[in-house]
Amino acid sequence: MRCAVIGAGAWGTALADLLAVNGADVRIWAHESDVAYFINERHENPVFLAGCPLAPSLEATTDASRAVEGAELIVMAAPSPHVRLVSRRIAANVAPGAVLVVASKGIEHGTLALMTDVVAEEIQRSVVALSGPSFAAEVAARQPTAIVAASADAGAAELAQQIFSNPTFRVYTHDDVTGVELGGALKNVMAVATGIAEGLGFGFNTRAALITRGLAEMSRLGVALGANPATFAGLAGMGDLVLTCTGALSRNRALGLEVGKGATREEALAGKATVAEGANTTQSACDLAARHGVEMPIATMVRRVLFDGHPARGAVGELMGRDLRAEQDG
Repeated sequence: MRCAVIGAGAWGTALADLLAVNGADVRIWAHESDVAYFINERHENPVFLAGCPLAPSLEATTDASRAVEGAELIVMAAPSPHVRLVSRRIAANVAPGAVLVVASKGIEHGTLALMTDVVAEEIQRSVVALSGPSFAAEVAARQPTAIVAASADAGAAELAQQIFSNPTFRVYTHDDVTGVELGGALKNVMAVATGIAEGLGFGFNTRAALITRGLAEMSRLGVALGANPATFAGLAGMGDLVLTCTGALSRNRALGLEVGKGATREEALAGKATVAEGANTTQSACDLAARHGVEMPIATMVRRVLFDGHPARGAVGELMGRDLRAEQDG
């Protein structure tokens, strides 16, 4: 099968390598010419996925239209703020029967659209959301990983399941696209929160509280948008949330850690080649919650700390001082 991967960051590169190892004919689009050079000539991506050798058959190009030409499966792995523009750029070259797999995680600023909705608006094809607990470096290192492929089109989800799965990468199908996508986007916000708490010197009790109550916020917004609450107990919900809030490879946790230690958002993000999606998603998540009348106190505090200069330690105190209530929503 001919496949294209749009976006040669860490996650896009890991997925392209996985597909190539599985025997697919894979072409990856890289925005940066040096990244394309390294993939083609040295079979590595030292900019975004250092230390991980790549399949020699993997081909990189800086021409997005050429990347998708003739592809039966196209993986969108660009950072969420760029997904619409890149989708629009390649739309005319996407084959009529191509399946689109959206591996980007986030909520579009302004429209508050999920990434599958953004791609579907620009390219009228079957769309699959790919999400779950998966650090790119560990996928590239062939460490056992399990994720979810969700689509309203069962055949498209099963195609993604078959093409990605191998002895170290297991894919489950799902039909709750909204829940799977929200889980992948919102867990980044909660990872920033747990990083802030760790940077402030708080321990495991605090982390556990943030993860658990963060999951409650994610589920609450998901239900308001029509998602199945059970989805948030699965790989794309709790699984990805725990990984991103606790793993040393988490960019969003690292962002929060620096902010908790006193850095501003701008200082914490400066000079980083990789993207911490949680910063952008925080604002969109809060706007989406406001639109649907959903209370998300942790996300709101993360937004205030990152964008309004609110003291991080004061935010923790405010969360702890909120009115007492029952754990489960009525």
